[in-house]
Amino acid sequence: MNPYTGTDFFSFFGVLFSRLFSWSSSIATDEIQLLVLIGVGLSSALIGTFLVLKQMTMLANSLSHTLLLGIVAAYLITGSGLVGSLGLTSLLIASLITALCTSLLTQFLTGSGKLQEDASIGIVFTTLFAIGVVLVTLFTRNAHIGTEMVMGNSDALHVDDIWLTYAVLLLNGALITLFFKEFKITAFDPGLARSSGISTNFFNYLLMILIALTAIVVFRAVGLVLVLAFFVGPPLIARELTHRLAPLLFISMGTAAVCALLSVALSRHVLTVYQAPFSTGAILVTLIGLFYFTLILIKRLYKRGLMKKSVSVTIPNN
Repeated sequence: MNPYTGTDFFSFFGVLFSRLFSWSSSIATDEIQLLVLIGVGLSSALIGTFLVLKQMTMLANSLSHTLLLGIVAAYLITGSGLVGSLGLTSLLIASLITALCTSLLTQFLTGSGKLQEDASIGIVFTTLFAIGVVLVTLFTRNAHIGTEMVMGNSDALHVDDIWLTYAVLLLNGALITLFFKEFKITAFDPGLARSSGISTNFFNYLLMILIALTAIVVFRAVGLVLVLAFFVGPPLIARELTHRLAPLLFISMGTAAVCALLSVALSRHVLTVYQAPFSTGAILVTLIGLFYFTLILIKRLYKRGLMKKSVSVTIPNN
């Protein structure tokens, strides 16, 4: 039996901490959701910080949607019964191929087609996403793949998702740490990076691959529609609090982890008190949005208060 059954928001934390201190060997469904969402949030915030700094958020949105085509293709090739039964190798290969195809097509249209980058991204991701939807409609009507991919299903998460999530987090963290200087220079000053012999194209492609791998672990919990919020939301919140890169990364990751914890507790609370099975992923993204807009409002009110004080100050006559 799930130990969190019948708990409200505050009781959830009581049960969680009591189980942590008692070192319980069993793992409950709510704890699987919590671990996966925290890992997903940390990984997305880490990569998303550089996405925001490099102004590549639209490309991340494109990759998250075109990923549908790659995973549906993997589903059709392997003949798996459900998205969750697709092997790790199949998912990784599908994500890498989709990321490369999306990036190459976008660059081709931007360079050879003389289109603006945002226009290229728009036509590529809508076309590939539409092909994925067509394939879902034609071949996977009874597999529930469409619902799982687009809307997500955090209740279907299991222990294997934890291993996948933290494997991707470890990979992201290792590569960001190893190439921290290169990512930093290419994000803030691409001209200096090129003059220093650092290939901006290489690190752009590397970032795209990490986006695709991270999106693989995100879609199971929140679906493709909400993936972009994980990449963009926490870094935007962090940018309102600091402009230094290292604190920006830590605040972004901390925000994602806190929102994940609160979302699981709120999801259990709403289910217990109101018998309403809300999507945990949707609650998480809603919290991220609320935190960001609240922070913006507080900063604006604070600035207005300072401006009023400065205007009201009288300068004494000499």
